[in-house]
Amino acid sequence: MDQEKNNKVPYNEDNYTHNIRKNNERTLDRRGFMKTMVGAAGVFAISTLPWGGLAAKELAGLGQKSHPKTKIADVQALKVGEAVEFAYPGEHDSALLIRLGENEYKAYQNACTHLKCPVFWNGEEKKMVCPCHHGFFDPKSGAPTGGPPRRPLPEIIVAVEGPTIYATGVKRYEA
Repeated sequence: MDQEKNNKVPYNEDNYTHNIRKNNERTLDRRGFMKTMVGAAGVFAISTLPWGGLAAKELAGLGQKSHPKTKIADVQALKVGEAVEFAYPGEHDSALLIRLGENEYKAYQNACTHLKCPVFWNGEEKKMVCPCHHGFFDPKSGAPTGGPPRRPLPEIIVAVEGPTIYATGVKRYEA
C-alpha cells in the first residue's frame, strides 16, 4: 500500500496542494493580477506617447530637417555626361552627382531602393545601374526603369553658385 501511495502523492495527503503555504495561499489573486497588468499597460502606453508624437510629426511633414550646405565639386571639374560620388547629408551617406547638360545637374542618394546596393553611373548608356539585381534608374527623375526596384532614389537638392556645385538638402519622398 505504501508503494501505491508513493506513486501518486509524495505525502500523506489526497490533493496536490501540499506545497502551497495555506495561510498566504493567494497573495496575488486574479483581480490583483489584472490590476497589475492594466497598470503596466497604462504605463507602457503613456511612455510611448512622446515617440508616437514624433513619428506623427515626421509623417505629417511638420518637422522639416535642415541639412548643411556642402560643396560637391567645381563646375569645371565635371564634364557633361560625367558623375562624381560624394557624401551627403552625413559623412557615411553615399550620393551621386550627374551632370546631364551644360546647366543641368542631378544628385541622388546612391543606395538602391531595392536592397541598398550602391548605384553607379553608366555614362555610355546614360542611366544609373544597380549591379546587384540589375536595377536601372532614370537620371532625370531617379525613377526606376528596370529590375526589381519600385521606388525612386531620394533626390538631393543641388545649387550652383559661381564655379561651385553645392548640395543643400534632400527632397522628401512623395508616394
